[in-house]
Amino acid sequence: MAIAKKKKRFFEVDMPIINKDTQLQAYEIEDLEKRNIIYDLTRILKGKNLIMSFQVKVKDGQAIAYPNKIQLLPCYIQRMMRKGTNYVEDSFTAKCKDNQVRIKPFLITRRKVSRAIRKALRNKAKEELTEYVKDKTAEEIFEDLMRNGLQRVLSLKLKKVYPLSLCEIRIFSIENPKKRGE
Repeated sequence: MAIAKKKKRFFEVDMPIINKDTQLQAYEIEDLEKRNIIYDLTRILKGKNLIMSFQVKVKDGQAIAYPNKIQLLPCYIQRMMRKGTNYVEDSFTAKCKDNQVRIKPFLITRRKVSRAIRKALRNKAKEELTEYVKDKTAEEIFEDLMRNGLQRVLSLKLKKVYPLSLCEIRIFSIENPKKRGE
């Protein structure tokens, strides 16, 4: 006796942070649990080369994608770099309201600066970012990063140390995600 073959189908996946829907292929909707989606936000953000990574959670027969990483592409950074400038980058973990997150800021100065100024920029950026994220949830921070709110606030604070030509968060990711969507 022949066994009936299952056929893959497309299921709608909602991405509420960017107000978009997408389709993923699977046998059942439960197979989409913990599946990763990588979405390019370049057209949405008018040329800022940003990639967002989502993780799918299935709840009550509805698939919802929650962001877990946002990343600035290297080609965007190369386009912003100029001769006669310095860059400052850092990597650290911080505790936000609901998760542990990894933040990698990227700063470009207007001119060549001394090592002491670069160190002061790095330390001030780390201090301001840890202070900023400690009372916000990861979802709120992702929305701020897309609206450029966090970068603008950080740039104004760092301007007192040294004026910057670019102040971006190169990578923002959730280290060990707790249960979301419940």
